[in-house]
Amino acid sequence: MSDLLNAPLSEVDPLIARAIDDEVARQAEGLELIASENFVSEAVLEAMGSVFTNKYAEGYPRKRYYGGCEFTDVVEQAAIDRAKELFGAEHANVQPHSGAQANMAVLLAALQYGDQILGMNLSHGGHLTHGHPLNFSGISYKVADYGVSRETEQIDYDELQRIAEESRPKLIICGASAYPRTIDFERIGQIAASVGARVMADIAHIAGPIAAGLHPSPMPHADFVTTTTHKTLRGPRGGLILCRAGAEGAIAKEVDRKVFPGVQGGPLIHIIAAKAVAFGEALRDDFKEYQRSILANALTLAEELSAQGFRLVSGGTDNHLVLVDVFMGGKGVTGKVAEKALEAAGITANKNTIPFDTNKPFVASGIRLGTPALTTRGMGEEEMRQVARLIAAVLHEPESEEVRKRVSESVHELSARFPLYPNRLRQRPPEIEAMGAD
Repeated sequence: MSDLLNAPLSEVDPLIARAIDDEVARQAEGLELIASENFVSEAVLEAMGSVFTNKYAEGYPRKRYYGGCEFTDVVEQAAIDRAKELFGAEHANVQPHSGAQANMAVLLAALQYGDQILGMNLSHGGHLTHGHPLNFSGISYKVADYGVSRETEQIDYDELQRIAEESRPKLIICGASAYPRTIDFERIGQIAASVGARVMADIAHIAGPIAAGLHPSPMPHADFVTTTTHKTLRGPRGGLILCRAGAEGAIAKEVDRKVFPGVQGGPLIHIIAAKAVAFGEALRDDFKEYQRSILANALTLAEELSAQGFRLVSGGTDNHLVLVDVFMGGKGVTGKVAEKALEAAGITANKNTIPFDTNKPFVASGIRLGTPALTTRGMGEEEMRQVARLIAAVLHEPESEEVRKRVSESVHELSARFPLYPNRLRQRPPEIEAMGAD
C-alpha cells in the first residue's frame, strides 16, 4: 500500500491520467466561451489538490465534531474573513458544495415547507433553484414567477411589483444564469418590503463585478446573498452564503445550521482552502482591472456579433455574458446545432433558451457566450473581435467542413498566443499514448 500511495497517477490509473492530460490540452488549445466557466490559478489548483482532502471536519471553526482540526480552522476562518471583506458582509458561510446547495440552505432557513416564493422564470434567464417545478425549490414551495418584457427583453420591474402584490411571497429570489443586463437590487428590495417579503439575491454569475464595485451590490437590499465561487470569481467549484448576522447572531446561526447539519455533512476542506486562496486573489488591486476587462470584452464581443448579423437578446450586454439569438425566427440555426458546430471548430459555448423561445430547452434558439475565461488568458478587445468573426463564420455555414477547418486553425493559432497551464501540457508516457491507438 505504501508503494501505491507514492506512485504517480500515470502508473496507478493510466485511463484517468490520459483523460486529465486530454482535458488540459482541450482547455489550452480551444476557446472557452461558456459564461459560467473560468480558469483558476495554479495556486488555487494546488490548494484543491492538497492533503486537506484527507480531513473530516464536521462543524465550524473552534466548534468541530472531530479532532485534529487546528489547521482546518485556520483555512476556513481565512476563507470566511476574506469573503466578508470582499463583499462587505456581516456573516459568511463558505461550506456549501455548490450554488444550488447554498440556495437550498437559504430557502430552508428563510421559509417553511409550502410557503410562497417568487423567482425569475428559467426560460427568461433565471435558475433551476429559483422555483423550477422539477427542482427542490419548485417541489417544496408554492411558486410564482416573473420575467422580462417582450419588448425590451429586460426585467419588467413594474410587472414584478404587480406579481408580488398578487402572490404575496415570503421570499423574492433575484439573480440570473442567462441575463445580460444590470439587475436593480435596490428596486427589488423596495418591492419586497412593500409586500412583507424577504430577498435572496443569487449573484453566482456577477459576483466578480460586484466584488470589484462594477455592478450594484445586493448587500444593502437583500436578506441573503448566495453565489458560486467559480465563474467570475475565478475560484474552485463551490458555493458561498452571505447574510446579515441578525439580533444576537440569530440569522447567521440559522443559516449555519441549515448548511450543517441541514443539507450537508463534512465540509470539503481542500475546496475551502482553494476558496480562501481565490478570495485572497480577488482582494488584490489587479482583480478590479481583470473585471473591467471582462466587461469591456463582453461589450466588444456583443458589438461585433451584432455587426456580423446576429440578434442579441435585450440588444446588448452590461455584464460578462452575451445571449445570442441564433435561430432568428427560423432564418438561422438552433442553439443545439450552433453549439455542436462551434465545438467541432474548437470553440466551446452552450445552447440556451431565449425569452419567449419557441424551441424546446434541449434544442433552444440561442447560445450563451461569456468572456471570463478568455479574459483570464489575457485576451483583449481585438481578440474578441476576432473571436466574434470566427463564431460568425461557423454559424453562417455550420455544415461546411472547409469553414470548420479554417476556423479550427485560427482557433489554434489564437490560443497558442495566450498559453494556458504550460507546465501541465506534457508529453504523455508511451503506455498512455498507446491507449489512444486502440
